[in-house]
Amino acid sequence: MSAFLQVLRVNTKKEFIEMKRYLPNTLSLLATFYIIFLALFFGIQVVGDPAEASSNTQYIIVNYVFWYFAMMTLQSTGGAITMEAMRGTLEQLYMSPVSAWRILLARVFGMVAIHLSIMIVLIFSSMLTTGEWLHLNVGAIIPILLLTIISMIGVSFIIAGISVIFKQVDAFLQILQFILMAFAFVPLSVAPYLVFAPFVKGVDMMRHVMIHGYTLGDFTWVDYSWLVGNGIFYAIVGVIVYRSCERLAMNKGLLGHY
Repeated sequence: MSAFLQVLRVNTKKEFIEMKRYLPNTLSLLATFYIIFLALFFGIQVVGDPAEASSNTQYIIVNYVFWYFAMMTLQSTGGAITMEAMRGTLEQLYMSPVSAWRILLARVFGMVAIHLSIMIVLIFSSMLTTGEWLHLNVGAIIPILLLTIISMIGVSFIIAGISVIFKQVDAFLQILQFILMAFAFVPLSVAPYLVFAPFVKGVDMMRHVMIHGYTLGDFTWVDYSWLVGNGIFYAIVGVIVYRSCERLAMNKGLLGHY
């Protein structure tokens, strides 16, 4: 456990240093997402029903920040594999005394911590811009968010497994952005079958908390069963898929290829 904590500390520091060193790229990322939000916000003002402008704006804020967070989390491990392969250091990753999947898990945790901070900045910037204030019930938000992150990490390992074999998956990640947008923006009341998709139930519950002022006691045991079960399922599937792809890549000697 102490070895993993050390790996977690080092990789979190590494991710932070890279974002700081390439600050123009980091600022461009934030500016891009903020411009996307402004486009969504002004679009609602122009074509939306004025009577529902307030609720629609709150809906947009919650959806777009979770779209950002999901995209950054899910792409983190796949991006890490691709970058290691481009730098020619992927094989060194597998020579570490700490197993590669633990290193990747530490990197995901580090990215989650960093992008959670950025997500908070985006939320408050959006609320200041629109004048619409969400219900920030920390006691309800944190446990739901943590359980939602579990399924995100599971899917990120599926993407990492694909990246270990194919290395260059940029086109897939671009398509994934639009899939994640659908998951974040389409409510379960419109598409109930999306409850089987990763993190959708968590985002739906977060909408109820942040927009309608729900507390943990307002959800049923069915809601929590779906939330916990979804997280556990995708976490297990993610690790299994990644380890299977990892073994396949090792057996075929693909780790050193790009």
